Amino acid sequence: MAFEGLSEKLSVAFKKLRSKGKLSEADLKDAMREVRLALLEADVNYKVAKEFTNNIVEKSIGAKVLESLTPAQMVIKIVRDELTELMGGEGARLNTASKIPTVILMCGLQGSGKTTHSAKLAKRLKAQGHRPMLVGCDIYRPAAIEQLKVLGEKIDVPVFEKGTQKPEKTALEAVKHARDYGNDFVILDTAGRLHIDTELMDELKRICKTVEVNEILLVVDSMVGQDAVNIAKSFNEVLEISGVILTKLDGDTRGGAALSVKSVIGKPIKFIGTGEKIDDLEEFHPDRMASRILGMGDVLSLIEKVETQIDEKQALEAARKLEENKFDLNDLLDQFQQIKKMGNIKQLLQMMPGVGNQVNDLDIDDKQMARVEAIITSMTPKERAKPDILNASRRKRIAAGCGQKVEDVNRLIRQYEQMKKMFKQMSGKGLKRKMRGMPGGFPMSGMPNDFKF
Repeated sequence: MAFEGLSEKLSVAFKKLRSKGKLSEADLKDAMREVRLALLEADVNYKVAKEFTNNIVEKSIGAKVLESLTPAQMVIKIVRDELTELMGGEGARLNTASKIPTVILMCGLQGSGKTTHSAKLAKRLKAQGHRPMLVGCDIYRPAAIEQLKVLGEKIDVPVFEKGTQKPEKTALEAVKHARDYGNDFVILDTAGRLHIDTELMDELKRICKTVEVNEILLVVDSMVGQDAVNIAKSFNEVLEISGVILTKLDGDTRGGAALSVKSVIGKPIKFIGTGEKIDDLEEFHPDRMASRILGMGDVLSLIEKVETQIDEKQALEAARKLEENKFDLNDLLDQFQQIKKMGNIKQLLQMMPGVGNQVNDLDIDDKQMARVEAIITSMTPKERAKPDILNASRRKRIAAGCGQKVEDVNRLIRQYEQMKKMFKQMSGKGLKRKMRGMPGGFPMSGMPNDFKF
Protein backbone atom coordinates (compact mmCIF):
# COMPACT_ATOMS: atom_id res chain seq x y z
CA MET A 1 0.00 0.00 0.00
CA ALA A 2 1.06 3.60 -0.59
CA PHE A 3 3.50 5.13 1.92
CA GLU A 4 4.02 1.77 3.66
CA GLY A 5 7.83 1.93 3.35
CA LEU A 6 7.91 5.63 4.25
CA SER A 7 5.69 5.09 7.29
CA GLU A 8 7.88 2.27 8.59
CA LYS A 9 11.10 4.29 8.21
CA LEU A 10 9.59 7.37 9.86
CA SER A 11 8.33 5.18 12.68
CA VAL A 12 11.88 3.88 13.28
CA ALA A 13 13.32 7.43 13.25
CA PHE A 14 10.75 8.70 15.73
CA LYS A 15 11.17 5.67 17.97
CA LYS A 16 14.83 6.66 18.40
CA LEU A 17 13.76 10.20 19.32
CA ARG A 18 11.24 8.94 21.89
CA SER A 19 13.85 6.71 23.51
CA LYS A 20 15.79 9.81 24.58
CA GLY A 21 14.42 11.84 27.45
CA LYS A 22 16.14 15.00 26.31
CA LEU A 23 17.10 15.89 22.74
CA SER A 24 20.18 17.73 21.57
CA GLU A 25 20.46 19.60 18.31
CA ALA A 26 22.69 16.77 17.05
CA ASP A 27 19.97 14.20 17.90
CA LEU A 28 17.43 16.24 15.96
CA LYS A 29 19.68 16.59 12.91
CA ASP A 30 20.46 12.85 12.93
CA ALA A 31 16.75 12.06 13.01
CA MET A 32 16.02 14.52 10.19
CA ARG A 33 18.80 12.93 8.14
CA GLU A 34 16.93 9.62 8.44
CA VAL A 35 13.65 11.35 7.57
CA ARG A 36 15.24 12.92 4.48
CA LEU A 37 16.58 9.54 3.33
CA ALA A 38 13.14 7.99 3.89
CA LEU A 39 11.55 10.73 1.77
CA LEU A 40 14.10 10.26 -1.03
CA GLU A 41 13.51 6.50 -1.01
CA ALA A 42 9.79 7.26 -1.29
CA ASP A 43 10.64 9.11 -4.52
CA VAL A 44 10.07 12.59 -3.14
CA ASN A 45 11.75 15.38 -5.10
CA TYR A 46 15.26 16.03 -3.65
CA LYS A 47 14.79 19.78 -3.21
CA VAL A 48 11.41 19.21 -1.56
CA ALA A 49 12.86 16.64 0.87
CA LYS A 50 15.80 18.89 1.79
CA GLU A 51 13.65 21.96 2.35
CA PHE A 52 11.15 19.89 4.35
CA THR A 53 13.73 18.61 6.87
CA ASN A 54 15.49 21.99 7.09
CA ASN A 55 12.17 23.62 8.01
CA ILE A 56 11.60 21.08 10.77
CA VAL A 57 15.05 21.63 12.29
CA GLU A 58 14.61 25.41 12.09
CA LYS A 59 11.14 25.39 13.67
CA SER A 60 12.11 22.90 16.37
CA ILE A 61 15.10 24.97 17.47
CA GLY A 62 13.29 28.29 17.04
CA ALA A 63 10.33 27.16 19.17
CA LYS A 64 12.68 25.85 21.87
CA VAL A 65 11.21 22.39 21.40
CA LEU A 66 14.41 20.74 22.60
CA GLU A 67 13.97 22.38 26.01
CA SER A 68 10.37 21.21 26.44
CA LEU A 69 9.23 18.32 28.67
CA THR A 70 8.26 16.11 25.71
CA PRO A 71 10.62 17.16 22.90
CA ALA A 72 10.07 14.03 20.75
CA GLN A 73 6.30 14.54 20.70
CA MET A 74 6.72 18.21 19.84
CA VAL A 75 9.02 17.32 16.93
CA ILE A 76 6.52 14.75 15.62
CA LYS A 77 3.76 17.38 15.79
CA ILE A 78 5.93 19.77 13.75
CA VAL A 79 6.61 16.95 11.23
CA ARG A 80 2.86 16.32 10.93
CA ASP A 81 2.14 20.03 10.41
CA GLU A 82 4.93 20.28 7.81
CA LEU A 83 3.68 17.16 5.97
CA THR A 84 0.20 18.67 5.88
CA GLU A 85 1.55 21.94 4.51
CA LEU A 86 3.74 20.11 2.00
CA MET A 87 0.69 18.36 0.52
CA GLY A 88 -1.37 21.52 0.27
CA GLY A 89 -2.50 22.52 3.75
CA GLU A 90 -6.27 22.36 3.39
CA GLY A 91 -8.26 20.04 1.14
CA ALA A 92 -9.09 21.65 -2.22
CA ARG A 93 -12.67 21.52 -3.47
CA LEU A 94 -13.90 21.39 -7.05
CA ASN A 95 -14.33 24.74 -8.77
CA THR A 96 -17.99 25.22 -9.67
CA ALA A 97 -19.72 27.48 -12.18
CA SER A 98 -22.08 30.26 -11.14
CA LYS A 99 -24.71 28.74 -13.43
CA ILE A 100 -25.07 25.16 -14.66
CA PRO A 101 -23.34 23.23 -15.93
CA THR A 102 -19.94 23.06 -14.25
CA VAL A 103 -17.56 21.73 -16.90
CA ILE A 104 -14.72 19.42 -15.82
CA LEU A 105 -12.06 18.47 -18.35
CA MET A 106 -10.19 15.24 -17.58
CA CYS A 107 -6.74 14.99 -19.15
CA GLY A 108 -3.60 12.89 -18.87
CA LEU A 109 -1.39 10.37 -20.60
CA GLN A 110 -2.75 7.20 -22.16
CA GLY A 111 -3.31 4.47 -19.59
CA SER A 112 -3.46 6.84 -16.62
CA GLY A 113 -7.11 5.93 -15.94
CA LYS A 114 -8.97 9.02 -17.26
CA THR A 115 -12.06 7.15 -18.44
CA THR A 116 -12.41 5.06 -15.28
CA HIS A 117 -11.86 8.05 -13.01
CA SER A 118 -14.30 10.16 -15.03
CA ALA A 119 -16.93 7.55 -14.12
CA LYS A 120 -15.73 7.40 -10.49
CA LEU A 121 -16.05 11.17 -10.20
CA ALA A 122 -19.50 11.10 -11.81
CA LYS A 123 -20.67 8.45 -9.34
CA ARG A 124 -19.33 10.47 -6.42
CA LEU A 125 -21.12 13.61 -7.63
CA LYS A 126 -24.34 11.67 -8.16
CA ALA A 127 -24.15 10.31 -4.60
CA GLN A 128 -23.95 13.94 -3.41
CA GLY A 129 -27.25 14.74 -5.14
CA HIS A 130 -25.91 16.17 -8.41
CA ARG A 131 -26.93 15.23 -11.97
CA PRO A 132 -23.63 14.64 -13.80
CA MET A 133 -23.22 13.79 -17.46
CA LEU A 134 -20.22 12.04 -19.03
CA VAL A 135 -19.00 13.15 -22.45
CA GLY A 136 -16.94 10.97 -24.80
CA CYS A 137 -14.24 13.20 -26.33
CA ASP A 138 -11.66 10.46 -26.94
CA ILE A 139 -12.06 9.74 -30.64
CA TYR A 140 -8.72 7.96 -31.09
CA ARG A 141 -8.48 5.06 -28.66
CA PRO A 142 -10.43 2.03 -29.92
CA ALA A 143 -13.58 1.42 -27.86
CA ALA A 144 -12.89 4.41 -25.56
CA ILE A 145 -16.40 5.78 -26.02
CA GLU A 146 -17.87 2.29 -25.70
CA GLN A 147 -16.02 1.84 -22.39
CA LEU A 148 -17.43 5.15 -21.16
CA LYS A 149 -20.96 4.07 -22.14
CA VAL A 150 -20.58 0.78 -20.26
CA LEU A 151 -19.37 2.62 -17.15
CA GLY A 152 -22.15 5.21 -17.49
CA GLU A 153 -24.76 2.46 -17.63
CA LYS A 154 -23.23 0.78 -14.59
CA ILE A 155 -23.52 3.92 -12.45
CA ASP A 156 -26.75 5.14 -14.11
CA VAL A 157 -25.22 8.36 -15.45
CA PRO A 158 -26.00 9.56 -19.01
CA VAL A 159 -23.21 9.54 -21.61
CA PHE A 160 -23.16 12.10 -24.42
CA GLU A 161 -21.16 11.14 -27.51
CA LYS A 162 -21.02 12.00 -31.20
CA GLY A 163 -18.69 9.31 -32.49
CA THR A 164 -15.57 10.60 -34.25
CA GLN A 165 -16.81 14.20 -34.47
CA LYS A 166 -14.21 16.82 -33.44
CA PRO A 167 -13.97 16.81 -29.62
CA GLU A 168 -14.43 20.58 -29.28
CA LYS A 169 -17.70 20.41 -31.22
CA THR A 170 -18.90 17.45 -29.13
CA ALA A 171 -18.04 19.38 -25.95
CA LEU A 172 -20.02 22.43 -27.12
CA GLU A 173 -23.09 20.33 -27.99
CA ALA A 174 -22.78 18.46 -24.68
CA VAL A 175 -22.85 21.70 -22.65
CA LYS A 176 -25.95 22.88 -24.52
CA HIS A 177 -27.59 19.48 -23.95
CA ALA A 178 -26.75 19.67 -20.23
CA ARG A 179 -28.38 23.11 -19.92
CA ASP A 180 -31.50 21.87 -21.69
CA TYR A 181 -31.83 18.72 -19.57
CA GLY A 182 -30.66 20.03 -16.17
CA ASN A 183 -27.32 18.23 -15.83
CA ASP A 184 -25.29 20.37 -13.42
CA PHE A 185 -21.90 18.71 -14.06
CA VAL A 186 -20.38 17.87 -17.46
CA ILE A 187 -17.31 15.64 -17.34
CA LEU A 188 -15.26 15.62 -20.55
CA ASP A 189 -13.26 12.40 -21.02
CA THR A 190 -10.50 13.47 -23.44
CA ALA A 191 -7.91 11.49 -25.36
CA GLY A 192 -4.55 10.56 -23.91
CA ARG A 193 -1.23 9.95 -25.62
CA LEU A 194 1.80 7.80 -24.92
CA HIS A 195 3.76 11.02 -24.41
CA ILE A 196 3.07 14.75 -24.21
CA ASP A 197 2.85 16.16 -27.75
CA THR A 198 1.76 19.33 -29.51
CA GLU A 199 -1.22 17.70 -31.24
CA LEU A 200 -2.73 16.55 -27.94
CA MET A 201 -2.23 19.90 -26.25
CA ASP A 202 -3.67 21.84 -29.20
CA GLU A 203 -6.80 19.69 -29.07
CA LEU A 204 -7.22 20.33 -25.36
CA LYS A 205 -6.67 24.08 -25.88
CA ARG A 206 -9.36 24.11 -28.60
CA ILE A 207 -11.84 22.48 -26.20
CA CYS A 208 -11.04 25.12 -23.55
CA LYS A 209 -11.56 27.91 -26.09
CA THR A 210 -14.85 26.44 -27.33
CA VAL A 211 -16.50 25.89 -23.94
CA GLU A 212 -15.95 27.52 -20.56
CA VAL A 213 -14.06 24.90 -18.54
CA ASN A 214 -14.30 25.39 -14.77
CA GLU A 215 -11.96 22.60 -13.72
CA ILE A 216 -9.04 20.92 -15.52
CA LEU A 217 -8.14 17.74 -13.66
CA LEU A 218 -4.96 15.91 -14.59
CA VAL A 219 -5.17 12.15 -13.96
CA VAL A 220 -1.74 10.81 -13.00
CA ASP A 221 -0.70 7.24 -12.22
CA SER A 222 1.20 7.37 -8.90
CA MET A 223 3.04 4.15 -9.84
CA VAL A 224 5.28 6.15 -12.21
CA GLY A 225 6.85 7.82 -9.16
CA GLN A 226 8.69 11.10 -9.62
CA ASP A 227 7.72 11.11 -13.31
CA ALA A 228 4.18 11.86 -12.12
CA VAL A 229 5.40 15.28 -10.98
CA ASN A 230 7.23 15.87 -14.27
CA ILE A 231 4.07 14.96 -16.22
CA ALA A 232 2.01 17.34 -14.08
CA LYS A 233 4.57 20.08 -14.59
CA SER A 234 4.50 19.65 -18.40
CA PHE A 235 0.70 19.70 -18.59
CA ASN A 236 0.46 22.69 -16.27
CA GLU A 237 2.92 24.76 -18.32
CA VAL A 238 0.75 24.39 -21.42
CA LEU A 239 -2.76 23.99 -20.07
CA GLU A 240 -2.83 25.61 -16.58
CA ILE A 241 -4.43 22.66 -14.78
CA SER A 242 -6.47 23.34 -11.64
CA GLY A 243 -5.93 20.06 -9.81
CA VAL A 244 -4.66 16.49 -9.88
CA ILE A 245 -6.28 13.08 -9.44
CA LEU A 246 -3.60 10.67 -8.23
CA THR A 247 -4.48 7.05 -8.99
CA LYS A 248 -3.35 3.66 -7.61
CA LEU A 249 -2.53 4.89 -4.12
CA ASP A 250 -3.68 1.46 -2.92
CA GLY A 251 -0.86 -0.29 -4.79
CA ASP A 252 2.84 -0.78 -4.21
CA THR A 253 3.65 2.87 -4.80
CA ARG A 254 6.19 4.82 -2.79
CA GLY A 255 3.93 7.87 -2.61
CA GLY A 256 6.54 10.49 -3.54
CA ALA A 257 4.26 12.10 -6.11
CA ALA A 258 1.64 12.91 -3.46
CA LEU A 259 4.29 14.61 -1.33
CA SER A 260 5.93 16.53 -4.19
CA VAL A 261 3.26 17.63 -6.66
CA LYS A 262 1.84 20.62 -4.73
CA SER A 263 5.29 21.95 -3.86
CA VAL A 264 6.67 21.59 -7.39
CA ILE A 265 3.76 22.82 -9.55
CA GLY A 266 1.65 24.71 -7.02
CA LYS A 267 -1.51 22.75 -7.89
CA PRO A 268 -3.44 20.69 -5.33
CA ILE A 269 -4.26 17.01 -5.39
CA LYS A 270 -8.06 17.01 -5.29
CA PHE A 271 -8.83 13.29 -5.41
CA ILE A 272 -7.01 10.00 -4.95
CA GLY A 273 -7.87 6.65 -6.52
CA THR A 274 -7.63 3.94 -3.85
CA GLY A 275 -8.68 0.81 -5.74
CA GLU A 276 -10.21 -0.69 -8.85
CA LYS A 277 -13.86 -0.48 -7.76
CA ILE A 278 -16.06 2.33 -9.05
CA ASP A 279 -16.45 3.61 -5.44
CA ASP A 280 -12.69 3.79 -4.84
CA LEU A 281 -12.26 7.54 -5.16
CA GLU A 282 -11.61 9.77 -2.15
CA GLU A 283 -11.26 13.50 -1.65
CA PHE A 284 -7.66 14.27 -0.80
CA HIS A 285 -7.21 15.76 2.67
CA PRO A 286 -3.54 16.65 3.37
CA ASP A 287 -3.99 16.64 7.16
CA ARG A 288 -5.60 13.19 7.13
CA MET A 289 -2.94 11.79 4.80
CA ALA A 290 -0.20 13.19 7.06
CA SER A 291 -1.78 11.37 10.01
CA ARG A 292 -1.92 8.13 8.02
CA ILE A 293 1.74 8.42 7.01
CA LEU A 294 2.75 8.94 10.64
CA GLY A 295 0.63 5.99 11.80
CA MET A 296 -1.85 8.18 13.70
CA GLY A 297 -4.93 6.87 11.90
CA ASP A 298 -7.66 8.70 10.00
CA VAL A 299 -10.94 8.49 11.87
CA LEU A 300 -12.81 11.05 9.75
CA SER A 301 -12.16 9.17 6.49
CA LEU A 302 -13.14 5.90 8.18
CA ILE A 303 -16.42 7.42 9.38
CA GLU A 304 -17.15 8.80 5.89
CA LYS A 305 -16.48 5.38 4.38
CA VAL A 306 -18.81 3.72 6.88
CA GLU A 307 -21.56 6.28 6.26
CA THR A 308 -21.44 5.83 2.48
CA GLN A 309 -21.08 2.04 2.37
CA ILE A 310 -23.01 0.67 5.35
CA ASP A 311 -26.78 0.26 5.51
CA GLU A 312 -27.69 1.66 8.95
CA LYS A 313 -31.08 -0.10 9.05
CA GLN A 314 -29.38 -3.41 8.34
CA ALA A 315 -26.78 -2.72 11.06
CA LEU A 316 -29.46 -1.90 13.66
CA GLU A 317 -31.41 -5.01 12.67
CA ALA A 318 -28.27 -7.07 13.25
CA ALA A 319 -27.91 -5.41 16.68
CA ARG A 320 -31.50 -6.27 17.54
CA LYS A 321 -30.97 -9.92 16.58
CA LEU A 322 -27.79 -10.10 18.62
CA GLU A 323 -29.53 -8.65 21.66
CA GLU A 324 -32.35 -11.17 21.27
CA ASN A 325 -29.87 -14.00 20.58
CA LYS A 326 -31.37 -14.56 17.10
CA PHE A 327 -28.24 -13.76 15.09
CA ASP A 328 -27.71 -16.63 12.61
CA LEU A 329 -25.23 -17.41 9.82
CA ASN A 330 -27.34 -15.52 7.26
CA ASP A 331 -26.78 -12.39 9.34
CA LEU A 332 -23.07 -13.13 9.67
CA LEU A 333 -22.84 -13.44 5.88
CA ASP A 334 -24.58 -10.06 5.50
CA GLN A 335 -22.04 -8.49 7.86
CA PHE A 336 -19.10 -9.87 5.91
CA GLN A 337 -20.57 -8.55 2.67
CA GLN A 338 -21.02 -5.09 4.20
CA ILE A 339 -17.38 -5.04 5.35
CA LYS A 340 -16.25 -6.17 1.89
CA LYS A 341 -17.94 -3.14 0.34
CA MET A 342 -15.65 -0.90 2.37
CA GLY A 343 -12.50 -2.28 0.73
CA ASN A 344 -9.19 -3.68 1.93
CA ILE A 345 -9.20 -4.70 5.62
CA LYS A 346 -5.63 -3.54 6.26
CA GLN A 347 -6.42 -0.11 4.80
CA LEU A 348 -9.42 0.19 7.12
CA LEU A 349 -7.39 -0.82 10.16
CA GLN A 350 -4.67 1.71 9.27
CA MET A 351 -7.30 4.44 9.63
CA MET A 352 -7.86 3.50 13.27
CA PRO A 353 -5.83 5.45 15.89
CA GLY A 354 -3.33 3.33 17.75
CA VAL A 355 -3.07 0.76 14.97
CA GLY A 356 -1.22 2.63 12.23
CA ASN A 357 1.94 0.88 11.07
CA GLN A 358 1.38 -2.05 13.46
CA VAL A 359 -1.16 -3.42 10.99
CA ASN A 360 1.74 -4.51 8.77
CA ASP A 361 2.65 -7.10 11.42
CA LEU A 362 -0.86 -8.54 11.55
CA ASP A 363 -1.75 -11.69 9.64
CA ILE A 364 -4.79 -10.41 7.75
CA ASP A 365 -5.84 -12.24 4.61
CA ASP A 366 -8.64 -10.63 2.59
CA LYS A 367 -9.09 -13.93 0.73
CA GLN A 368 -10.07 -15.58 4.01
CA MET A 369 -13.29 -13.57 3.97
CA ALA A 370 -14.13 -15.07 0.57
CA ARG A 371 -13.45 -18.54 1.98
CA VAL A 372 -15.82 -17.87 4.90
CA GLU A 373 -18.48 -16.72 2.45
CA ALA A 374 -17.97 -19.87 0.40
CA ILE A 375 -18.51 -22.05 3.48
CA ILE A 376 -21.71 -20.26 4.52
CA THR A 377 -23.17 -20.20 0.98
CA SER A 378 -22.54 -23.97 0.71
CA MET A 379 -25.04 -24.48 3.52
CA THR A 380 -28.77 -24.91 2.98
CA PRO A 381 -31.07 -22.06 4.10
CA LYS A 382 -32.18 -24.23 7.02
CA GLU A 383 -28.58 -24.87 8.12
CA ARG A 384 -27.74 -21.17 8.03
CA ALA A 385 -30.82 -20.32 10.08
CA LYS A 386 -30.22 -23.17 12.57
CA PRO A 387 -26.46 -23.87 12.86
CA ASP A 388 -27.21 -26.25 15.74
CA ILE A 389 -28.24 -28.95 13.25
CA LEU A 390 -24.79 -29.01 11.62
CA ASN A 391 -23.66 -32.53 12.53
CA ALA A 392 -20.52 -34.27 11.25
CA SER A 393 -22.02 -35.51 7.97
CA ARG A 394 -23.47 -32.09 7.12
CA ARG A 395 -20.14 -30.40 7.83
CA LYS A 396 -18.36 -32.91 5.60
CA ARG A 397 -20.82 -32.17 2.76
CA ILE A 398 -20.39 -28.39 3.21
CA ALA A 399 -16.58 -28.68 3.12
CA ALA A 400 -16.73 -30.71 -0.10
CA GLY A 401 -19.19 -28.24 -1.63
CA CYS A 402 -16.94 -25.19 -1.09
CA GLY A 403 -13.55 -26.84 -1.58
CA GLN A 404 -12.46 -26.29 2.04
CA LYS A 405 -11.41 -28.67 4.82
CA VAL A 406 -13.82 -29.94 7.47
CA GLU A 407 -11.53 -28.26 10.04
CA ASP A 408 -12.23 -24.90 8.34
CA VAL A 409 -15.98 -25.45 8.68
CA ASN A 410 -15.56 -26.49 12.31
CA ARG A 411 -13.46 -23.39 13.03
CA LEU A 412 -16.07 -21.08 11.53
CA ILE A 413 -18.88 -22.66 13.56
CA ARG A 414 -16.79 -22.49 16.74
CA GLN A 415 -15.97 -18.81 16.15
CA TYR A 416 -19.61 -18.05 15.37
CA GLU A 417 -20.65 -19.66 18.67
CA GLN A 418 -17.97 -17.72 20.57
CA MET A 419 -19.21 -14.49 18.99
CA LYS A 420 -22.82 -15.22 19.96
CA LYS A 421 -21.75 -16.04 23.51
CA MET A 422 -19.75 -12.82 23.75
CA PHE A 423 -22.62 -10.65 22.46
CA LYS A 424 -25.06 -12.40 24.79
CA GLN A 425 -22.88 -11.25 27.69
CA MET A 426 -22.88 -7.72 26.24
CA SER A 427 -26.66 -7.57 25.76
CA GLY A 428 -28.38 -5.02 27.95
CA LYS A 429 -25.22 -2.89 28.05
CA GLY A 430 -26.03 -0.53 25.20
CA LEU A 431 -25.19 -2.96 22.39
CA LYS A 432 -27.18 -1.07 19.76
CA ARG A 433 -25.43 2.17 20.69
CA LYS A 434 -22.03 0.49 20.48
CA MET A 435 -22.84 -0.99 17.09
CA ARG A 436 -24.13 2.23 15.54
CA GLY A 437 -21.56 3.35 12.97
CA MET A 438 -19.30 0.33 13.40
CA PRO A 439 -17.90 -1.28 10.19
CA GLY A 440 -20.42 -3.85 9.04
CA GLY A 441 -22.68 -3.15 11.98
CA PHE A 442 -20.79 -4.91 14.76
CA PRO A 443 -17.75 -3.85 16.83
CA MET A 444 -14.74 -5.47 15.20
CA SER A 445 -12.62 -4.95 18.30
CA GLY A 446 -15.02 -7.16 20.19
CA MET A 447 -14.59 -10.17 17.93
CA PRO A 448 -12.95 -13.31 19.36
CA ASN A 449 -9.16 -13.12 19.24
CA ASP A 450 -8.84 -16.07 16.86
CA PHE A 451 -11.56 -14.88 14.47
CA LYS A 452 -9.84 -14.95 11.10
CA PHE A 453 -10.73 -12.93 8.01
